[in-house]
Amino acid sequence: MNYKNHYMVGDIQGCLAPLKKLLKKVDFHSQEDQLWCVGDLVNRGPQSLETLRFIRSLGKSAITVLGNHDLHLIAVHAGVKELKRKDRPYLEPILEAPDVDELIHWLRHQPLLHADEHLRVAMVHAGIPHIWSIKTACKLAREVESWLRGPQYISLLSEMYGNTPSCWSDSLSGIERARCIINYLTRMRFLSAKGELEFDSKESPDTSPEGFLPWFSYEAKALKYDLVFGHWAALMGKTSRNDRIGLDTGCVWGNHLTLLHWESKKFFQASL
Repeated sequence: MNYKNHYMVGDIQGCLAPLKKLLKKVDFHSQEDQLWCVGDLVNRGPQSLETLRFIRSLGKSAITVLGNHDLHLIAVHAGVKELKRKDRPYLEPILEAPDVDELIHWLRHQPLLHADEHLRVAMVHAGIPHIWSIKTACKLAREVESWLRGPQYISLLSEMYGNTPSCWSDSLSGIERARCIINYLTRMRFLSAKGELEFDSKESPDTSPEGFLPWFSYEAKALKYDLVFGHWAALMGKTSRNDRIGLDTGCVWGNHLTLLHWESKKFFQASL
């Protein structure tokens, strides 16, 4: 289906009321408009369960990529990760819901990366490292998606957590390969020139550790796509690049939710 308008929204994290305000403001119609979500639909906000149900109800009129919080929810539901006390108020309503199995099944069948060849724009939760082309990034994302959607998905989830390997190599295999791909696409902030991940720093770009820069600082000549992403609330959407658009503006931390109308490049914002 050819959609008239494409709207892209930052990390919702259970902030459903601001999202609905924004969709009303732009007169969103699911018959002719499509909503792109950069991941982290759940956690830390007041309506994580309702957010999952709402995005799922939009069918093909919504595309969401998986964020680190979404993957964590899937792992908790699978019984391979314990629910932390701080997450209980937000995730327990999902885990106790009568439709939890259907929601989790739907969630683990969502992509890690979405690329639209016609619009020449890609969407991912954290980013795409400069060492990958868009073709490589899509191929590697499909590898992990196939595993996550298949009968052996619990084996992936049980070994998904960890910071190693911290740098990509084509020779990686098995769970280490999958973990590295997941970490680039859902957790990345700072990178070295050779593509090594740095996981400790989460603040603004001017706090870059020695030898590392924000991932979008490197020229990625092989990417050739505009890129929208979330994950990094401290950026407040500022990347100093027109082709790398950060949409996480920290609604869940008392700031606002940001919606981008792709065709006009106009931004809209709403708060809890």
